[in-house]
Amino acid sequence: MFSKEIQSALNEQINSEFLAWYTYLAMSSYFKSVNLNGFARWMGKQAQREMAHAMKIYEFLHEREAPVGFNSISEPAVDWRSPLDAISEAYRREQESSGRINDLVDLAMKNRAHATNTFLQWFVNEQVEEEARLRAIVKKLELVGDDRYGLFLIDRDLR
Repeated sequence: MFSKEIQSALNEQINSEFLAWYTYLAMSSYFKSVNLNGFARWMGKQAQREMAHAMKIYEFLHEREAPVGFNSISEPAVDWRSPLDAISEAYRREQESSGRINDLVDLAMKNRAHATNTFLQWFVNEQVEEEARLRAIVKKLELVGDDRYGLFLIDRDLR
């Protein structure tokens, strides 16, 4: 068992992961609506990853016999000005998620919750990968600017 503070923070993270899932699913839908099927497929996979993250924490809480709480999930945007705008938002979300994960690690260390700290290290490493993937796409989109052929090539590469 662990502290109520850690329990609460992990439950907040579950809901944050659900919000990311919902947002990335909305982004996938946006990309489908503008006929960028590579982006849509890629964001759909990102949405699935976020759901898997939430479920990983869910299972950890149950293994520790801690209650799982579910909060309302905010309605995500459904339209973006451009693919760069959508991917940049996803990148910012991942940076924020990294900050929350780091805060959870700090909390686990402060509370000497070694099992929680060990569990969270997977998320620390995952966030490095998530940020790197999105940063690479943002940089490619910035590089091609308004060039539709460049956008087509990035979309094709994401399939």
